Amino acid sequence: MTGRDMEEKLPRAMWVRLFIYVVVGHVLAAFIYFLFEVAPKK
Repeated sequence: MTGRDMEEKLPRAMWVRLFIYVVVGHVLAAFIYFLFEVAPKK
């Protein structure tokens, strides 16, 4: 299966939405990780 076949099965809007979800998910995970790292340790 080539990239052209994959692109025909999934429309461009779905690829954009998937990319946004991946980016937002990673940013959210990094933010939560940052909160746990910076929080004062008791």
